[in-house]
Amino acid sequence: MPELHLDTLHLPVAPLGPESPLPPLPGPTDVHARADLGAVSGEMFDLAYGRVPSVLPYTLQDGYGRERGPGGLRVAVLENEHLRATVALDLGGRLWSLVDKETGRELLYRNPVFQPANLALRGAWFSGGVEWNLGTTGHTPLTCAPMHASRVDTPDGPVLRVWEFERLREVPYQIDFCLPDGSRFLYVHVRIVNTQDVDVPMYWWSNIAVRAGEGTRVIAPADASYRFAYEGSLELIDAPVHNGLDYSYPEHAPHAADYFFRLENGRRPWIAAVDADGRGLLQASTARLTGRKLFVWGENAGGRRWQDWLTEPGTGGYLEIQAGLARTQLEHLPMSAGDTWAWVEAYGALDVDPAVTHAPDWAAARDAVQAQLDERLPVPALNSRLDEWTRWCDLPPAERLSTGSGWGALERRRRQAVGAKPADLPGIPFRDDTLTAEQEPWLALLDDGALPTAGPAVPPAAHISGPGWLGLLEEAAATADWHGSYQLGLARVAAGDSSGARDAWERSAEATPNAWALRALAHQDRTDPAVPGERAADRYLAAHRLAPPSWQFAVEACDALLAVGRLEDAKAVLDELPEPDRTHGRVSVCRVRVALAGGELDQAAAVFAEGFDVPDLREGEISLDGLWNEVAERTVAGTLGLDVNDEQVRAKARRDFPLPGRYDFRMTGE
Repeated sequence: MPELHLDTLHLPVAPLGPESPLPPLPGPTDVHARADLGAVSGEMFDLAYGRVPSVLPYTLQDGYGRERGPGGLRVAVLENEHLRATVALDLGGRLWSLVDKETGRELLYRNPVFQPANLALRGAWFSGGVEWNLGTTGHTPLTCAPMHASRVDTPDGPVLRVWEFERLREVPYQIDFCLPDGSRFLYVHVRIVNTQDVDVPMYWWSNIAVRAGEGTRVIAPADASYRFAYEGSLELIDAPVHNGLDYSYPEHAPHAADYFFRLENGRRPWIAAVDADGRGLLQASTARLTGRKLFVWGENAGGRRWQDWLTEPGTGGYLEIQAGLARTQLEHLPMSAGDTWAWVEAYGALDVDPAVTHAPDWAAARDAVQAQLDERLPVPALNSRLDEWTRWCDLPPAERLSTGSGWGALERRRRQAVGAKPADLPGIPFRDDTLTAEQEPWLALLDDGALPTAGPAVPPAAHISGPGWLGLLEEAAATADWHGSYQLGLARVAAGDSSGARDAWERSAEATPNAWALRALAHQDRTDPAVPGERAADRYLAAHRLAPPSWQFAVEACDALLAVGRLEDAKAVLDELPEPDRTHGRVSVCRVRVALAGGELDQAAAVFAEGFDVPDLREGEISLDGLWNEVAERTVAGTLGLDVNDEQVRAKARRDFPLPGRYDFRMTGE
């Protein structure tokens, strides 16, 4: 009989820390959104479809650092006689580990530490296990958030169910982990339900991390791939060889890249990673999950640095094999009003003759893996899992194991009030006892027609968005104080109404001068080429002086002030910060920029020499190597008496001042 129990994983942990006081306003888009589709444009969905202006109503998770200490993670463990699955309940329901009990092999890459880094839509992300990404392009906003979880008693024995309300798309979703007696596959049943009366763009990718050992090969049933690299272009290439390199062996990758395998219609969807001995992980699914992908960090210095950055250096690297709804992660699919999408994923051990899986004959390698899959888990058997699951997917929870957010319960209350379709389902309830202080102001708006008055000296209430809540804020706009007008602006900008947002924030700042509305207006000013930069700088400086001290406010203000040459004001903003904010890595970057702006090359070099880390360095960001090279080039130019743009200067700077490994996160060719 399968067993399900709670446990605690003890490992070094870098705490998530406090969330940012600044809401994520519209700004630079993800690198994938700017992809040049070239010759494959006719095969893709419109990349603009489904893109969101920001991840509002979510907050940013950027309060983590690089210091780790003893800690614990709450997990649920589901096992039968063949497999043991461990799920992190407070981290998006991440499948942390999957162990083949007969051999003792870990089938996934299991990170020995918990170390957040800035790769997710809300910032904090960590490597390892299987991550469940939905909503919009990128690592889900819920990847470092607690989930609702329960035990469900089913004909297959105890099942672990996790669920939440995804706030960008306003949809509930559930993931049921099932290990029937005798099964050599972990079954992961997924359901997304559009309970609204409107169509929504949808996105899902299961992100599977596996260890990248020497000789590891990734195999999928495809003859071609869409390749996306961080130079920004998407191209259709043959599988598995491109430019003379067999990219099915990730150790051959020169730098970071995505390979979206082009599975032809009618082919069974699966993907596998096998080591040099032909053993590894096999993932298959029912037909809805048609996409498959390989991601590699690459073997350049920057790729290796990222691998170390995400874990404990020297513990080995990983690669990602993924499964999604669309052909690529650049696309969203339209989900009709009232529709339900469900599928089953199967995860299990693979052991195939290495002479075949590592033969030059790609077709033979593919056929060998598929033959084993078809023998062990025929298509009708996997499809029957989906059919059987639909008969018990709405069974009520038998025992609560974990509590997620109160946002689903709040949305249920709003829909009840207006007679709309429920936000939850019998098997995934959003109960009133999950409501917290975060939802209290919005319950007041729902019940009393107005947000509670708040003082402007502290961060405002948690944000909200969506047509229903926007309508309530609009109804209350005439009598709203600064706080109500500020929240109205956030809801409007989340809906794509930037001019309406500006009007609301102007009213907020006029009603009561406050850092939050001034910062929002300054942010808009900076992204509007028609607005003089001085206005943004003035507003940022005013916001900084009204706000509680924070490195986030200081960094944004410093950037705006430097953009218009107000060097002394930028210095003052940084100098006014208390510890530990003044030593944050982002502030160190600002100090380098301030020194460069003032022509103080020695001071800029000294900041680098002292050494600093930027805990929230963004994937694909070039600020560190760009600043290092600028300091080096200006130093060399001064020594040689040449223009800083002279090619001789650039060559000598690269030769005499090579980028230290500490600051090398380059994801493109070097």
